[in-house]
Formats: sequence, structure tokens, C-alpha cells
Amino acid sequence: MRRELTADMVDEVCPSGLHPFRIGDKWGGLVLKLLEDGPRRFGELRVPLHRASPKVLTSSLRALERDGLVSRTVRTDGGRRVEYDLTPLGRSLLGPLAVACAWAEEHWEELLDARESYDRAAARGAQASTPAVAAATAAASAPAASRVAASGASGA
Repeated sequence: MRRELTADMVDEVCPSGLHPFRIGDKWGGLVLKLLEDGPRRFGELRVPLHRASPKVLTSSLRALERDGLVSRTVRTDGGRRVEYDLTPLGRSLLGPLAVACAWAEEHWEELLDARESYDRAAARGAQASTPAVAAATAAASAPAASRVAASGASGA
């Protein structure tokens, strides 16, 4: 039985953005997971993926279709509508996706710590990239004898 897709199915801090694994793009893994119970219309997918713009979601669906993971079917019975569904190839990816999600959940704190540490170091590096800061940093990290020689003062 297909479950209803709700807006709170995808947490505000979306795991797909923090996972070190990507299937297609940021939204690809979530799209595959949302199609697990059967075909869905674009509007249905938009409910839990409300943070993705329609343009981004369309792009993600097209990329998944191009990769053979999702099929797009235009239905004309009772009006025109488009449905997206997993292909057998896409369905075969659900098992590895579940393993990757379990691994990420187990190592979540380590992943967050590593990213925060990297971001802090990158921010310090960006600050040091301005000419004045770079010169001051280089001067401060040079050995004392080099700083004295560069200033023109003699040790005698």
C-alpha cells in the first residue's frame, strides 16, 4: 500500500545534503526513496521536497531518468498527468542506498565534526588570503632571525 507523502517526511536538516554519498544529485537519493512504494506525480513529490525548487526537482528527475533509474509516463486517461516510477535498475539501488543510509546514521556525529572542522580551517584560510593578512601571517610564522634580517636591524 502506498503511504501518503507528507511535508515532514524530510527533516529540516536533510540527510541527503550531509551524506557523503550522492546518487545523481542532492535530491536523487530522496526521490528514489519516495518512489519506493510506487509511481508518484510531480506534485506529490513536491510535498516532502518543498525545499527543492520546481526547476531543481525537474532537473533531478530528468537526470535520474537519463541514468535509467526513473521512468516518466504521461497518462491521458482522465486528463493529462505525468507519473514517475522506479525502473528495475532504480529499484536495485534501494538496497545499497539503505546500507549507505545506515552507515551515515551510525557515523553521523563523526561526519558533522569532520565537516565543521574543515569549514573552520577553510574559513581561516580564506581570511589569510587577503594580501595584508597573508603578509602578517607570513611574517609572524617566519623564524625570528629572518624577521630581524628582513627589518634591516642587526643583532650586533
